[in-house]
Amino acid sequence: MYQLTPDRAIVATVDFFTPIVDDAYDFGRIAAANAFSDVYAMGGTPLLALNLVGWPRDTLPYELLGDVLRGGADIAKEAGAFVLGGHSVDDPEPKYGMVAIGEVHPHRVVTLARARAGDALVLTKPIGTGVLTTALKRDLATAAEISAAVTSMATLNAGAARAMRSTGGGVHAATDVTGFGLLGHLRNMLVASGLAAELDAAVIPLFPNAVALAERGAIPGGSKRNRDALSPDVKFGDEVPEAIRVLLFDAQTSGGLLIAVDPDRAGTLVAALEREGTPAAARIGRLTRGAAGAITVS
Repeated sequence: MYQLTPDRAIVATVDFFTPIVDDAYDFGRIAAANAFSDVYAMGGTPLLALNLVGWPRDTLPYELLGDVLRGGADIAKEAGAFVLGGHSVDDPEPKYGMVAIGEVHPHRVVTLARARAGDALVLTKPIGTGVLTTALKRDLATAAEISAAVTSMATLNAGAARAMRSTGGGVHAATDVTGFGLLGHLRNMLVASGLAAELDAAVIPLFPNAVALAERGAIPGGSKRNRDALSPDVKFGDEVPEAIRVLLFDAQTSGGLLIAVDPDRAGTLVAALEREGTPAAARIGRLTRGAAGAITVS
C-alpha cells in the first residue's frame, strides 16, 4: 500500500501462474480473479490492471492465448477495472496473471495485524481447489466434477469486500486464502496480531468430492510443503479425519477471504455475505490469547 494523500492510498499487487484447468477462457478468469483478491482483502476497490503473459509461441496457437486474455478482461470489467496493456515473453510453459492496482482510504485499510482476541473467524469460499485441480491433472476427476470449484475460483471477492465494509468497523483483520492454504494464511494473521486460534473442522466449507479425492491421494506438492512448514504450530484433535487435515493445509487458488470480526458483529457479517451471494459464509472458529501462530483444530 502507498499513501498518496491524507484520504487516498493505492494498493499494488501481482500474481500469475501456470494453467490449473483445461479451458483457456476459464484459466484467464481464474487468474484475474486471483490477482484482484489482495486488493479486496485490504478493503480496496480495483482500478487498473496489467497483463503478464508467458506463452510458447511455437507450440500453442495464439487463438488460445486470445481466450485466456478475454477471460481476464471479462473479470477485470466485472471488477470495474481497466486493463491498460501488459507484457508477454516467449516461454515453454504458459503462464498468465495480472498486476492489479486498487484504491483504499488510508483509515479504512484492512490488514493482517489488527485482529483481537475473541474475534470470530468467517470464511467466504469453500476449501479444496488444490486437491481438485490436481485430481483433474491426474485424470482422477472430470471437468464436470470440479465445476463448482471453477465457478468459485472465477468469482471475485468483491461481494465479500462489500460485506466487510457493511459491518461498520466490526472487521479487524482479513486475508485472502491462496497458496499457503487456510491454515497458512490464518497463521500469518495470528503471527501479525500476536494471537492463537481455535477452528471447528466440522463447519469449514469444503467443495464436493474434495474429501474423496484427498483420500485417493490427489495432493499437490504445495499442500505437502504447507503441511511440513505449518505442522509445528497446528494441533489436531484425534477425531479430525486425515482427509480433512490434508484439505486444511491444501494450497488454494483464488480462494475466499478469511475475516476476523468482532463476535457481536459476526452475525451481521454472515448475513451481509449471504446477501452478496458469496460462495460460502461460514463462521469457522475464533481467535484466542496464546502463543502467536498456534492453531487448534477440533
